[in-house]
Amino acid sequence: MAYCGAKPWHGLGQEVCEGASLDEWMDQARMNWRILRAPVQYTNANLHDFPEHHVLYRSDNDLPLSVVSPRYKIVQPKKMLEFYRSLVEREGFAIETIGSLKGGRRIWALARTHIENDVLGSDRLKAYVLLITSCDGSLATTAKFTCVRVVCWNTQAIALNESGKQVKVRHNTAFNPDAVKGEMGLMGAKAFDAFLGKMRSLTRVKLTEPDAQGIVACLLASPMDERKGVEHKGIEQTKGFQKIMALFNGAAQGAHLPGVQGTAWGLLNAVTEYADHHARARNPENRLYSQWFGVNANLKEAAQSLLCEMAD
Repeated sequence: MAYCGAKPWHGLGQEVCEGASLDEWMDQARMNWRILRAPVQYTNANLHDFPEHHVLYRSDNDLPLSVVSPRYKIVQPKKMLEFYRSLVEREGFAIETIGSLKGGRRIWALARTHIENDVLGSDRLKAYVLLITSCDGSLATTAKFTCVRVVCWNTQAIALNESGKQVKVRHNTAFNPDAVKGEMGLMGAKAFDAFLGKMRSLTRVKLTEPDAQGIVACLLASPMDERKGVEHKGIEQTKGFQKIMALFNGAAQGAHLPGVQGTAWGLLNAVTEYADHHARARNPENRLYSQWFGVNANLKEAAQSLLCEMAD
């Protein structure tokens, strides 16, 4: 991973100077390699090809990445970064971090847009564009707007439209960066304004302690808990529940800002801070992936959806 500016909260990566070229970004992130492919082979005293499947592997160290069909469309690391070239040169975006996860099986880049505003007072949100792809079939090439709360670096996905929060290109289709940027660009500023309006409405929704406890218990209850009729009292004894409530009651970063304490906006940020910074993770790499696309991303989305319904 490489980053520009303040060191990321997870502490990963090599620093890149302001104004660095795309090639310099690639070098610092150790992403200057290509994804190559070869037919699967097997041996039973003799070596045989199995052309119905291909092995994808790294050009720099020959390490295998995955086994795919011959129809699988590869998105190269360099093409990932090229996605941002026109956004940086013509739209004023700034790349902040790029990197690879899982030994190169997932590749991502994050750029700051010029779109930002305050929810209330000095509680500022900034919009970013995140692009991530995989070469192991686990994830379509996905572009999404994310929102960062400056005071604590909490992240929330911004819905591009009513039907989804992201643009996806599956690996049976060639990745067309211009088409993806066109689809996102038509809705970016409008989507941020709509998102900002929803977040402002949350500052007007007051929550009592029992209200917040009931919401958090619902968010943390698994479908299996619901089927078994597990009472909220059991969930309330968990470390996750207790941590979120502590954050809601003033321990969260930015809890002192206007419109936060005792509101739905404060609870959303308590859940988000827990998901991004406190939830258990095997390592920083897994935490980073989970907060964007995994279990923690789902938790944040559920909290946002539930609380915004209360504000309508």
